[in-house]
Amino acid sequence: MSRMAASNSTPDAARAPLRPISFGRPEVRIERRDDGTIYVRPTAALVDYPRRLTDRLHHWAKLEPNRVFMAERAADGGWRTITYAQLLDASRHVASALLARGLSAERPVMILSGNSIDHALLAFGAFYAGIPFCPVSPAYSLVSKDFGKLSFVMKLLTPGLVFAADATQFADALAANVPADVEIVAVRGEVPGRAVTPLAELLATPEHPQLDAVHDAIGPDTIAKFLLTSGSTGNPKAVINTQRMICANQVMLNETLAFLKDEPPVIVDWLPWNHTFGGNHNIGLTLFNGGSMYLDEGKPTPGGIAETVRNLREISPTVYFNVPKGYESLLPYLRDDATLRGKFFGKLHAMFFSGAALSPYVWGSLDEIAVQVTGKRVPMLTGLGATETAPFFMSVTPETSRSGHIGLPVLGNDAKLIPNNGKIEVRAKGPNVTPGYWRQPELTAKSFDDEGFYVMGDAIRFVDPADVDAGFDFDGRISEDFKLGSGTWVSVGPLRARFVAACAPLVRDVVIAGINRDELSALVILDLDGCRVINPALPADDLAAAANDPKVRQAFRERLAAFAVTATGSSNRIARAMLVDVPLSIDRGEVTDKGSINQRAVLEHRAAWIESLYASPPPAHVISVA
Repeated sequence: MSRMAASNSTPDAARAPLRPISFGRPEVRIERRDDGTIYVRPTAALVDYPRRLTDRLHHWAKLEPNRVFMAERAADGGWRTITYAQLLDASRHVASALLARGLSAERPVMILSGNSIDHALLAFGAFYAGIPFCPVSPAYSLVSKDFGKLSFVMKLLTPGLVFAADATQFADALAANVPADVEIVAVRGEVPGRAVTPLAELLATPEHPQLDAVHDAIGPDTIAKFLLTSGSTGNPKAVINTQRMICANQVMLNETLAFLKDEPPVIVDWLPWNHTFGGNHNIGLTLFNGGSMYLDEGKPTPGGIAETVRNLREISPTVYFNVPKGYESLLPYLRDDATLRGKFFGKLHAMFFSGAALSPYVWGSLDEIAVQVTGKRVPMLTGLGATETAPFFMSVTPETSRSGHIGLPVLGNDAKLIPNNGKIEVRAKGPNVTPGYWRQPELTAKSFDDEGFYVMGDAIRFVDPADVDAGFDFDGRISEDFKLGSGTWVSVGPLRARFVAACAPLVRDVVIAGINRDELSALVILDLDGCRVINPALPADDLAAAANDPKVRQAFRERLAAFAVTATGSSNRIARAMLVDVPLSIDRGEVTDKGSINQRAVLEHRAAWIESLYASPPPAHVISVA
């Protein structure tokens, strides 16, 4: 047990042993160049990986045909399931239907609705036919007010078929954005004035005479899917995901999270498939290891967490994946419900988080509950990755894991470290790295250096410069850092993490402002669950009520003042803050459907807010410290 890992828990929990799990610990070698560039490479080579993802579907359909691959809640409250044999059969029929329509990378499949078995049937049919598909955030259709991003993506990808599980629910988006000559497929519902093909028709399509030949021709360079990611402008980029990327990354996962090979994983998962964490990482490791995925329609929100709890009361996961907010939302239920605690931790080998830093308080609390149930701490794992790396690139070990630590490059990945304004910028190279962005060659060119390394835009730092095996800590996004008027650099990523931790449980995220100013200020995105800890009378979903509540404001003022006392200089002292009282905009690219905040987009679009932070005297809504 490492000293740093122990600091996340209370003394009693910290002394408890970790649950032992199989885990790969690659050794690395380091090469230093005269210009300061450092290369970090695993010493062992990556083992072979399949030519295509569906090879593993054939494997498990033959070996365990009746094992459940995926389950979702049915209307009667039970579980609708699909086995490996059923998935293979359905994939062949859907693939035949897609081939008959002449679809291709130039006319791919687009999926607008969220996670479901029907979504999976269409996706695996596309995999089987070698026809790319693109899962699109449902928020582009259901939350967006102007369909701006959906319109952009439709023109970028030019799909030949668009799917939404419920055509009626997506009717406005479909009618406004799908060209008349593009087929719409749905499980149910209708779009006024448009023909809608039932998914059942695709599933009933006779097998195409060339299906086996087409499937056999799929190789490592075949495009499997497009995943959308947004840059600082908010316009989506279509990240090309090849079969090589996905299959190599799954082998990297298996060689690192080696416990996945010890028994078929059981996963209860809500993470959206339009993101690489849910759509590549979790579906992939379920398939590769013959596991079972139970789709969770819950969300880490006041209105959504109850469904997650319901599912976890029935299904014991062997590995659990979530974002930090998900663990925060689940924590009070685990504390209060002994049956839930036993079900959740009873078979759990490990937990994994991604997307943001997990607060030491939440981490330590999970340790305490795990020790209470099992006598051991359950390893909490994380790392560093991106949509462009499919996503697994760097990983901690159970012993070194702590918030902010990202470990070392996993097998098959080389890391290139570049000095950049006092920080270390990291770049990635491996078979899991994308060849680029679809139909956006200028963005592709900017994203790779002259040695073919993908420019991630992240900064990292050595835990111990004299011992590379100690791994690395995350040090923020290069593009977020800026200078104060004094010329002092502000390291935004670490400052954000410290601020959120210091203001727990009130704050979910923060936008740091101060470019060319004399001092730092902050736009604070509140955590409504945390605010209700301070004032239980607050409504569950009223941001304005929380931001203007006297108890919340006083509690935040106290935390801001205490945080200011810990500052060592102008680069980490936040002097003024504003509690944001309206939702940030997905149309402007300020926030993703997972709730991640785009710092640059907020600063660009909320200039009036920034000016109010620096007004003299400060307006009443601004909270300041002396």
